[in-house]
Parts: sequence; structure tokens; C-alpha cells
Amino acid sequence: MSVTDEPAILDVADTLFRAIEQTDVGLIEELFNDDIAVWHAGDERDNERERALRVLAWFINRTSRRRYEVLDRRVFEGGFVQQHVLHATGTNGAAIALRVCIVVRLGANGLISRIDEYFDPADMAALY
Repeated sequence: MSVTDEPAILDVADTLFRAIEQTDVGLIEELFNDDIAVWHAGDERDNERERALRVLAWFINRTSRRRYEVLDRRVFEGGFVQQHVLHATGTNGAAIALRVCIVVRLGANGLISRIDEYFDPADMAALY
């Protein structure tokens, strides 16, 4: 895959969000480069691969349903930027609608090498 191939980049995007919706942590792991760096709003530093996967697993385990409402997605050379609303129902019955902007960069091998995710962490409070 070329990181300039728009259909391939869109496939990575669709696969990532579908895997989160469907609780497929194994597929998420396959999409992540070994040296991925992930930053979320509120983080003081980038997270390495294992911590990023633990955060995703925590979110998946704290929610019984997840759905992405994509508002906008733009492909650029080497990745994409997406605005979405993440609708989720917590295992405690609480519902959230988290407005997010995410920037995803792919490595030369087509795997995700960097994620920067912007949202208001206070909007996740209902899941705690």
C-alpha cells in the first residue's frame, strides 16, 4: 500500500473505527505500527503502543455500544483527519456523545504511526 493511495487510506480509517465499534481489539493491534505514538487531549506526553492499546481496551470495556457519526473526513498525503461524534453507552447505562477531531498518520508500511485526538475529556465523565 502507498500512503498516497486515497482508497487504501480510507480503508484504514474505516477499518479502525469499525474495529472499535465491534470490540475487535485484535484488529486494532494489527493496524498499529510497533512504534506508534498516540496523544489525546489532556495527555502531557505521547503514549506508546501498549499504553494506547490499554486506553482503547479500557474504553471498549467501559462501554456496551459504540457508534461513530462521521461529520467530515479529509485525506492528505500519508493519512487523514476526521471530525466525528462518538456515541457510546457505558456499562453503567450512561450515554455520551463525544465530539472529536482526530489526525491519523500512516507509516510507509501503511500502518498507523501517529494519532492526535482532540476532545473535551470532561465529556467522558459519565463513563467513570
